[in-house]
Amino acid sequence: MNRRFALVALPLFLALVAAAPPRGGVRHAAPVPAPIPLADTVRVVVTTDLGPIELELDGKHAPVTTANFLRYVDTHRYDGMTFYRAMHLAWGEQPSGLVQAGVRDPRKLLPPIAHEPTSQTGLSHKAGAVSMARFAPGTATSDFSILLSDMQGLDADPKATDPEAQAGFAVFGHVVAGMDVVRKIWDAPRSATEGEGALKGQMLSPPVKMLTVRRAPLPVVQPAP
Repeated sequence: MNRRFALVALPLFLALVAAAPPRGGVRHAAPVPAPIPLADTVRVVVTTDLGPIELELDGKHAPVTTANFLRYVDTHRYDGMTFYRAMHLAWGEQPSGLVQAGVRDPRKLLPPIAHEPTSQTGLSHKAGAVSMARFAPGTATSDFSILLSDMQGLDADPKATDPEAQAGFAVFGHVVAGMDVVRKIWDAPRSATEGEGALKGQMLSPPVKMLTVRRAPLPVVQPAP
């Protein structure tokens, strides 16, 4: 791992953790209908103010996290929500960092889910990866990030002495189309004053709205001649 990245791995963990929705006083919505059976691979289109982003979710390797994301999709809880944060990192090949989105209305939040570390799923925080935000492991609800650069320092490291580094964050898919839109979100104006602590200067102003988030059919693979 790049030494400079290693030195800032913990602040990055803290920044991602800090951006998750507050735990105290959250009122969960009524139970949702029974979910659609989970496929190994699921496509989802996030239609934003700046264009569409197509995600491929890994239900085979990250079933808990993928099923949770799809519950928000199928009940339209992401509709009208926003990408509200763009983390810009000063090192590495640019663009370097991530954008973050989620449900900011506590009335729309579902119960937290179990943590699926990358050491278990075999997935990794590479450019284009989709990863859950959280407080402690087991507190993730709706917020997710899309990476613009490789950030394997956010993967689980079972050998680490720090519990946060041991757990890492849960990758559950990647972008298959629309990284140009992700870049536009990352490049959008940020407030110099909004945000607290590590998040100051990272909050988009205005946020980029997610108009709709819907399942999409997988591409048809033509048989070889």
